[in-house]
This record gives sequence, C-alpha cells and structure tokens, in this order.
Amino acid sequence: MIDDLKPAEIEALLKSELVARIGCHAGDTTYVVPITYAYDGEGIIGHSFVGMKVNMMRENPRVCVEIDHMDDPSNWQSVIAWGDYEELTGDDAKRAMSIMMERFASLMTSATSQPGDAAHGVDEATLASGEMPEAVIYRIRLTAKTGRFERP
Repeated sequence: MIDDLKPAEIEALLKSELVARIGCHAGDTTYVVPITYAYDGEGIIGHSFVGMKVNMMRENPRVCVEIDHMDDPSNWQSVIAWGDYEELTGDDAKRAMSIMMERFASLMTSATSQPGDAAHGVDEATLASGEMPEAVIYRIRLTAKTGRFERP
C-alpha cells in the first residue's frame, strides 16, 4: 500500500535521518548532492566549504530537499521539502553548529560528516598553500513538506 505520510510522520522522518539530498538550480544547471544534516524543527542545518553547491544556492536560494528511509523495496518512507537557503553567522551559526555536534556526537562518523573537521574534503595542494576555502554553516528554512510511504 502506498499512501501519504501524516505531518507527524514527516517530522519524525526529518528528525531521525542523517543524510538528505539537496537539489539546487542556477543558470541552466541543476545539481543534486547528498549532505549530512540536522533538523531543528524549522529547517535543515548543514555545513560546507564554498563550492558548486553553495555558489548555486547563493545565486538561487530556492531549493528542494529529499530525505528517505528504506527498510526494503516495499517498505519505505520519503519526504520532499522545499525551502530557502540562508547562511548563518554569529550566534545563529554557533547554535546551528551546537545542534549538529549534538546530533552527531553519539554516532560513529567519518571525517566527511564531522562539522568540526576544518580540513575535510580539501586537497593536499590547498592545504599546503595554507589557504583554506571559506566554510559556511547554513539552514534550508523549510516552507513546504510532503511525504509518501509504502508498507506491505
């Protein structure tokens, strides 16, 4: 049976998962990329070095986010949400980082998922130059959410 998730089920899925996919579009390019995230009840909090994803979201802050949980091909849940990208600074960024660190603290993580690892994803030449790319903490403030599920 395939049906719609109730609002409480959508919220539960957003809170329980760790990986989302962000779809962004700028110019004539659409880009979908997985991210690790935390959900603060209003939006998806993430961190990234400035690159294609951040530059596209700066150009066009309207994005789509997809989160799913799959037990098997006939037992899954999926949420699609739309929202607006915003970069966080100052106390807002500190609160967001605190939420992310708390979310990931008890999990076995890799270097790519740890928001506190400033050098992750940076090539050796960049590290050798001593110049680190700009890092951002951001929120996708969700404006609409929908969800579907299938259960046997």
